[in-house]
Amino acid sequence: MDFSQRWSLCGRTALVTGGTQGIGRAVAEELLRFGAEVTRVARTERDVAATVEALGALPGLAAPAKVHGVVADVTTKDGRARVFADLAARGEALDVLVNNVGTNVRRAFVDYADEELERVLHVNLVSALHVTRAAHPLLSRSGAAAVVSVASVAGLVMVRSGIPYGASKAALVQATRGLAVEWAPQGIRVNAVAPWYTETPLAAPVLGDPALRAAIVARTPLGRIATPAEVAAPIAFLCLPASSYVTGACLSVDGGFLANGWS
Repeated sequence: MDFSQRWSLCGRTALVTGGTQGIGRAVAEELLRFGAEVTRVARTERDVAATVEALGALPGLAAPAKVHGVVADVTTKDGRARVFADLAARGEALDVLVNNVGTNVRRAFVDYADEELERVLHVNLVSALHVTRAAHPLLSRSGAAAVVSVASVAGLVMVRSGIPYGASKAALVQATRGLAVEWAPQGIRVNAVAPWYTETPLAAPVLGDPALRAAIVARTPLGRIATPAEVAAPIAFLCLPASSYVTGACLSVDGGFLANGWS
């Protein structure tokens, strides 16, 4: 494989969940710039339509972007069925899956309502496992597929983001390791990334507090908050043929936070 092929996704198809804002949208844009045909999934029709239009007109591409949108809630069985019915209707295999959907409730563990605890675990972990399993038949047809799940440094060390959130992300990292081993013979690589605080809607309630923002920056060696594009680029790398010998890994995208630590 020559240099240009190692750093290209031309002819490859990708599915990105939670693809209309934050890290998911940045990932969709990054994959499109590498030449992939991208299907993005989100719950709101207006957001999906607006993002399809915006991404379809990305400047600087060698060819028009091939981008599709599916309105579905992948945390539900019906939503997942809608996504894979859409892919099947287009007769596509699947070369790339990015599990990006996530949620959080930030409070002391003893103060969680049962429904809140179950929702955080379901959205962050259970739904990602369901999507990944449902994607397996299409991924196995690729011969060189890549799955990347968006975990968190909260799944690797204790941070102030809530016990259920950290537990769900830790389990997602372990599932990544197990699937990497189980699916390697089928040519499917499975990896994860672990971001620290990133300028996204999910993190806005924390980053909007000047004192908390200053404390986070102080504990980040690079001295700033990540942009979604800075998380999307490592995700794209893990989808590229250039990373063909990388599987079962969790890549920290944290500005050096884990080397510094904060509990």
